[in-house]
Amino acid sequence: MTKKDLLEKGAILQRDGETYAIAPQSPGGIVSPEMLRKVADVADKYEAAAVKLTSAQRLCIVGLKEDDIDGAWEDLGMKPAAAIGLCVRSVKICPGTTFCKRGQQDSVGLGLALDEKYHGMQLPSKFKIAVSGCMNSCAESAVRDIGILGTPKGYRVLVGGNAGIRPRLGDLIAEELSDEEVMELVDKIISYYKTHTKKWRLGRVIDEMGLEEFKKEIGL
Repeated sequence: MTKKDLLEKGAILQRDGETYAIAPQSPGGIVSPEMLRKVADVADKYEAAAVKLTSAQRLCIVGLKEDDIDGAWEDLGMKPAAAIGLCVRSVKICPGTTFCKRGQQDSVGLGLALDEKYHGMQLPSKFKIAVSGCMNSCAESAVRDIGILGTPKGYRVLVGGNAGIRPRLGDLIAEELSDEEVMELVDKIISYYKTHTKKWRLGRVIDEMGLEEFKKEIGL
């Protein structure tokens, strides 16, 4: 019998067809020394092949035997990240004004609020969000389904970015927004996408209907 991903356990089958990877959720990639120690201890205990830093700002324990998955999660005491499935996979966050001398907006505060509200939400397709604290866009906001960029006057919001099979740069739909206005706009975008679209990434939806029509549908 061919093995498959174990979605209910947050376990992704690896190339060898035998072992699995798990990734505990770490919003924005901000982790404590305690979490680092736990991940290292679990990797040692179950003889994992590696611990990998992922593009979604997570620590992924790679090469676990199927029989060890439940024990690994119990020892970690953490929630699985939404690394697979049709859902909001990740909210990528740059250091922003919390840590970075170039930050112009609080990308960490906004990004963590978005992560808490949307991470793992079921949608027609996979969905990614990024929040950058300045126009250097270290969170790669232009190639996310929703990309947010800080400026001295507030946030810009891009939609429809994709770095995958159908590469696409996001379209600018709003500028000079406050944190609260960004949250309201993101809610409108995701609510529309969740209830009115096929199993396409957001960029393809926008290409099919046209940007101006999409903006009308979300009240812009």
